[in-house]
Order: sequence, then structure tokens, then C-alpha cells
Amino acid sequence: MRVVLGADHGGFRLKEIVKGYIRLRDIEVEDCGTHGLESVDYPDFAYPVAGAVADGRADFGILVCTTGNGMAMAANKVPGIRAALCMNVYMARMSRLHNDANILALGEGVTDDELALEMVDIFLSTEFEQGRHVARVKKIDKMEKIEKTEKTEKTE
Repeated sequence: MRVVLGADHGGFRLKEIVKGYIRLRDIEVEDCGTHGLESVDYPDFAYPVAGAVADGRADFGILVCTTGNGMAMAANKVPGIRAALCMNVYMARMSRLHNDANILALGEGVTDDELALEMVDIFLSTEFEQGRHVARVKKIDKMEKIEKTEKTEKTE
């Protein structure tokens, strides 16, 4: 398994904790930054993580900012990404089971470290349930394709 991480300054501390935790589990990790507490813009880190997951260079992504909202919003603009902002273990489990989420978004300012690591564990170890959920995920994919086609037609 390969996991790619990203954070802005508001999620840097928790990203570092998550990175160490994942490495202890012998999972390959790529850190797309940020690498310090200097103020930076979350989309600059969400897009490389989402791109790595979307094109198959990574199995999963984990993004962290102060609330997780900005990271999830930015990542979900990349086709093929299903980033889930999770606030508890149930949300993390269900995002994988029912939604086949491929990026976990966390908020350093709203999630304690122990809970964050528990959510990471659940997210990375839970398989997509398939069944009736496949058709629902395919509808999301179809909506992305329709939106892309409409944007292309508008620019021509």
C-alpha cells in the first residue's frame, strides 16, 4: 500500500504524527508537504495529493488543515477523487464501506491526535463493500464526466 500525505500550516503538526504512525505500520508514505509552520495555501498541497491518487501513484491520500474542509473541497475538484472529511470513526469507516473514498481529510484544530490515528487505521483497513454501493459511486463518476464535457463545450 502507498499513501500520500499533504497539509497546510494548520495541519502540519498532525500530518507529521500521521506520517510517523503510518511508517510504523510499514506502509510506504510520500509527503507532499508542507514541511513547516509558515503560512501556505491548502490547495497547493491538496492538488498534488489528489493527483497522485487519481493517477494511481498512490492507493490513498490523507490531507490535513485546520478543519479539513478546505482540503476536502480542493481535492474533490480532481476527477476520480472522493475525499471524505471525517470527524469520527463511524464516518471514516462508512466513507470507505459505502463511498469508496480514496482520500481522508482531517482537521487538526477539531480532532485530537488519538482519534485522528484511529480514523487513519479504520480508513486504510476498511474495504469498499461493493454491492449496491457500486452503482452509487458510478453515478458520481458519471457526473464528473458530464461536468467535464459541459466545460469543454463551453470553451470551444
